[in-house]
Amino acid sequence: MKDRIYKRTIFSEIIKYLEDDIIIVLNGSRQVGKTYILYYLEEYLKKQGEVVYYIDLEDSRFLNILNDGVDSFIHHLKEEGYDIEDKTYVLLDEIQYLENPSSFLKLIQDHHKKIKLVVSGSSSFDIKRKFKDSLVGRTVVFEIYPLSFKEFLEFKEYKLIDGVTFTPKKVHELKSMLKEYVLYGSYPKIVLTEAKEKKEKFLQQIIDTYIKKDIRDIGNIKEIDKFNKLIEVLASQSGSLLNIEELSNTCRLAKKTVENYLFILENTYIIRLLKPYHKNIRSELFKVPKIYFYDSGLLQILWLKTIPGEIIGSIFETAVFAELVKRYGKDQIFYWRTKDKKEIDFILRQQDKVIPVEVKYNFAGFSKTSVNYFLKKYQLKNYKVIGFEGDSYNDQFIYLWEKIHT
Repeated sequence: MKDRIYKRTIFSEIIKYLEDDIIIVLNGSRQVGKTYILYYLEEYLKKQGEVVYYIDLEDSRFLNILNDGVDSFIHHLKEEGYDIEDKTYVLLDEIQYLENPSSFLKLIQDHHKKIKLVVSGSSSFDIKRKFKDSLVGRTVVFEIYPLSFKEFLEFKEYKLIDGVTFTPKKVHELKSMLKEYVLYGSYPKIVLTEAKEKKEKFLQQIIDTYIKKDIRDIGNIKEIDKFNKLIEVLASQSGSLLNIEELSNTCRLAKKTVENYLFILENTYIIRLLKPYHKNIRSELFKVPKIYFYDSGLLQILWLKTIPGEIIGSIFETAVFAELVKRYGKDQIFYWRTKDKKEIDFILRQQDKVIPVEVKYNFAGFSKTSVNYFLKKYQLKNYKVIGFEGDSYNDQFIYLWEKIHT
């Protein structure tokens, strides 16, 4: 019996490609809800009268069938009663377990036009390693992240209506919900778990099974203790400028090894190396990236070994970063910092528009100096400050649940 299946925001984008002659790929870390998106899609398609077959490739029986090749798989479909001359949606969960997923998917896509493939994978690193150039032009990829704050509220069955001015009572309720979201993060299982000790235990399980085992195996990592140390050091530095040399010295790893581990962690959706924004004044800007984690709960268990009772400033900034990525895409977010230390936390780019976004746990801590400099240099007018404590008393000061309009 499946648990209740919630509709994810990205589902509306995915279904736009159901009729296209292309393989749909869902990519993201473990536990972000890819399987439940496939379950939701399965129910959706069956309600439309479509024929659907879901396969979990963590089940070695199915994995062996598909590893034997396309003919073996087609034979399996037939003996299960599927007519491959009719349109059939095949949902393949954890495609990275296939020995040669690229060849398998290409042969299905090219020679069995009635089979529509939707596949999921648990890391872009593993997918890129196993997917070959033969799939170029044959796939559309959706990156799946933990829940956005809006999805978090929906999972909590809490109503949030856009375009309404909220009363102090409603703002207080939303702040309480936001505090939980920031402290514990937004993996669906964590959100749906009520008890604090269980939330922490499940977060630790994600660390033990995904970060310290799956990722280690995917990256063929040999220096396990040093890799684990690197992750913990990075967790303490979320929101900081990347310093390869310092990480190398602290973890006793060669710089090349640190760079390789960072690449693996970024491509398995644990961290993001946020690039600096530059346009006209490149010479006076920092060029090194900043480190951010995608989940604030996971980050705190790695760093503090527990979830504190109150929000730490760097944790709030990390949660805001993750929310911006979920709303606007990871390639639309940058940071900005000059060598004389004028700094803006995030630069959001939407099409041809740019908006600076500052993060302050307490609105009262905001200083407009850097923002004014940026606005003047780039001939802009609009900016936003995302905060938690204090009043959102003007159009520039907003809470995390409010939209950013450029």
